[in-house]
Amino acid sequence: MEDIKCNLHIHTIYSDGSGDYTQVASEALDAGVDVVIITDHNVLIKGMERYVSKNGKRVLVLTGEEVHDQNRIPQKNHLLVLGCRREMAQHAYDPQCLIDQVKRDGGLSFLAHPYEYDLPLFNETDISWESWEVEGFTGLELWNGFSELKTVARSLPDVIFHAFFPDLIPHQPLPQALAKWDQLLAAGKKVVAVSGSDAHALHYRYKFIRKVIFPYRYHFSSINNHLLLPSPLSGDLKKDKQAIYQSLKKGACYICLDRAAEPRGFSFTIENGETKAHMGEYLFLDPGATIRVSSPRKARLRLICNGELLTEEDNQDLLVKTIEKPGAYRVEAYLDHLGEQRGWIFSNPIYVMKKPKSIAVYTSDAIDKPNASSFNQTAQ
Repeated sequence: MEDIKCNLHIHTIYSDGSGDYTQVASEALDAGVDVVIITDHNVLIKGMERYVSKNGKRVLVLTGEEVHDQNRIPQKNHLLVLGCRREMAQHAYDPQCLIDQVKRDGGLSFLAHPYEYDLPLFNETDISWESWEVEGFTGLELWNGFSELKTVARSLPDVIFHAFFPDLIPHQPLPQALAKWDQLLAAGKKVVAVSGSDAHALHYRYKFIRKVIFPYRYHFSSINNHLLLPSPLSGDLKKDKQAIYQSLKKGACYICLDRAAEPRGFSFTIENGETKAHMGEYLFLDPGATIRVSSPRKARLRLICNGELLTEEDNQDLLVKTIEKPGAYRVEAYLDHLGEQRGWIFSNPIYVMKKPKSIAVYTSDAIDKPNASSFNQTAQ
């Protein structure tokens, strides 16, 4: 499989960001990103999707939107909308209606920054997700780069310090977000986890201090999504766009703090006889089904099923374990980086289902798997 780097949740001058599409593409090229997906607030900018090349490198620029109800006080329930053919902001008044309309249009929906803190010092409110009764969304933004600033910087000195040393901000997704994701997975739901930069490249001024807080290039070299595609990007906009959204919809991807270490070569599979499932795929459980995790460097590897930690091994680049129960299996990897152990890789799940008595073996990479919740049920 081809591992490509994708950064999403980016704001430009069309909403509350400071840069235009040209600047975003240029800084993405400098950072070595393959795909950027720009999501300005409540507006879908058309006619801007294209490949941009420089010095023998290229980046694919795609557009979506971040939709929220601007009349709601306080602000909550921001939704990242990708792959739609039309603007969805008119449906923002009702989160379920919005999700349904996105799905009807063939798009993807991710709950943006589902948990975060406020930052009163800069009039930044807590814009967490509240409408957890909704159904049918593609996934959630497990790790939001800008939201994490609100976690580590609670005073003006904190903000100034981290503005000059942003590498010290990323630690891992918020525990509340991880717990909610596991809760949804344990309930039999397919929920794809992505990371989002929430990049604005804000120009900050305080007395004699002039600083761009978190330039686009910083975000593009920090927390990214790594998409697993069946073949390299071809340069054909329509074909490559479809492959990218297919990967995100399926969950054939993982989240990585790229500044900690290069992750390419990471692999997470479950082998069941002659069949093998990858991230985002389904597998019926047979005796001897075996998880294999391979890391390009030694790390603390954690295997989790439905929120339960099954095994944890330090300083390992290989984890092999036979499994005996159905569930949503996922992997976390942690590295020592800048004096602390930090989250490095967070995989999407492989969904293991109890095998019905009438079926010998079944594996599928289907995106919309019928009766997907059966991975949590015992065969009758």
